[in-house]
Amino acid sequence: MKTRLLAFGLFLAAVTCLAPAACAGSTSGEGMASPEGEAVVVKPVQGDTIVVHSKKMGRDITNLVVKPEQYFACDTARFPVLYLLHGADGCYKDWSRKANLDSLATAHSVIIVCPDGQDSWYFDSPLDPKMQFETFISSELRQAVDSLYRTLADRKNRAITGLSMGGHGALWIAWRHPDLYGACGSMSGGVDITKFPDRWLIQKQLGPYATNKKRWADHAVINLVPRLKAGQQDIIIDDGYDDFFYRVNVNLHEALLAARIPHDFYIRPGRHSWNYWVNSLDYHLLFFDKSFKRK
Repeated sequence: MKTRLLAFGLFLAAVTCLAPAACAGSTSGEGMASPEGEAVVVKPVQGDTIVVHSKKMGRDITNLVVKPEQYFACDTARFPVLYLLHGADGCYKDWSRKANLDSLATAHSVIIVCPDGQDSWYFDSPLDPKMQFETFISSELRQAVDSLYRTLADRKNRAITGLSMGGHGALWIAWRHPDLYGACGSMSGGVDITKFPDRWLIQKQLGPYATNKKRWADHAVINLVPRLKAGQQDIIIDDGYDDFFYRVNVNLHEALLAARIPHDFYIRPGRHSWNYWVNSLDYHLLFFDKSFKRK
């Protein structure tokens, strides 16, 4: 096994070619057993496991990078990048266990990066200095990926999306850093955390809701809508009719409409499940592919 160590000003990245093994988190990505009728499928992935040292958190974070076949056909070609976020109680291996990331990366000629966001909700926790994942993904990991791989390292060729907690995180990071992401999305996103004050360890990042209501409101992605500018980013949001996040996603859609922010919004049959998310990823990749080419 060959490992490359590269030192940079803000981070240390170790790149190891490994096929991701099963992670300790739940198979559904949301702290519950695999939904009835959903087979647990582990798919082999020809990706790189990269360990990036976070200076802000003072610790190493492991991530998966999947390259398209075109990457190996021409050693000068550069590619757009999609950051693909997992859900609560999940890890960076989740997407590779359920979706054929190799084929999807090749079909859309895109590099796919799956960060390990742990149970951070992808913001910088005001309470826990070891949970600073907005900074990690938007700055430290982004710099590592752009330095290690032949990326098109500009906002118009960089997108971010995710499922559930990762849907919240993708919009949170993109909407707070529009200079870095030209396109963003959310699948079954928990886009208003204030409606779920006792779930998914959010209290560990923000404190109890009853005594920290402003802090929770300030970290709910739905409350970022007033800062958005029409046409600044390409946005796709979807959810299933039977998902427990259905209502908060409809609320976000209505807030975007009221603010006259263009976006694609889809409601399809489905629940909070991998069957829904794997299908949804196809739509998001088509959307981002058009966004990359249009720009």
